[in-house]
Amino acid sequence: MKPVFKLLTELSSRKWISQLTGKFAKSSFSKRLIPRFAKSYGINIEEAEKSMDQYASLNDFFTRRLKPGSRPIHPDPASLISPVDAIVTGKGVIQEGQLFNIKGQDYDLEELLNHSPRMINYIHGYFYVLYLSPTDYHRIHAPVEGTILEKDRIKGKVYPVHDFSLTHMNKVLSRNERVVTYMQHACGEVAVVKVGALNVASIQYTDHLQPQVERGGELAYFEFGSTVVLLTENGTLQPDDNIQVGDKVKLGTHLGTLHAK
Repeated sequence: MKPVFKLLTELSSRKWISQLTGKFAKSSFSKRLIPRFAKSYGINIEEAEKSMDQYASLNDFFTRRLKPGSRPIHPDPASLISPVDAIVTGKGVIQEGQLFNIKGQDYDLEELLNHSPRMINYIHGYFYVLYLSPTDYHRIHAPVEGTILEKDRIKGKVYPVHDFSLTHMNKVLSRNERVVTYMQHACGEVAVVKVGALNVASIQYTDHLQPQVERGGELAYFEFGSTVVLLTENGTLQPDDNIQVGDKVKLGTHLGTLHAK
């Protein structure tokens, strides 16, 4: 059955499919699906900034904000926090520019960052792979307090990023459309790599995003579930050993402690 699933996944990577479903999700006709969607995925609607009937479309609900205080930010200013609500699907030391054993596959940093000259800062750094399911809050926040150095949009496919694709398709995270935000903080750099997927070919930056961002400040949002790859600069992170692959984390969760090289 695996070849059949691979073929279906290849077909679903066509951007016109994402564009078509995205267009419907943004239409007023999709509004009637919000209650069913929320119930099907067990979404905690009490956390949402608005009541369900105040969202204009399914996409409007996907990209909802939360009520203030719903996601406490770890108080230690040296803490690297999770930028999203997600499941940890990979983590580890980057070894000579290689990210090892992400669902059984190894990734090349140079490919992931599309040959960016900034990759030199991360070839011995640390990585987290954070998967957002349709259940999750879809906005992406700053994992550190700092300055945005660069924003890079990389064209690519729109393969799904669920377990099957990550396990059986070739290097999905490096082949899908990506938006990378490089940030300077007190101890070095981080890169927030937002990976697009089916129905999320469009990754949007927050309106009026300023160059200086506080820890936990809003950066961007997905228009459906997807993945964030979080990279830290060489020799700047002491990871929290309590965070393991398969764990569920929320925005503001302590992932590790940043320190000067």
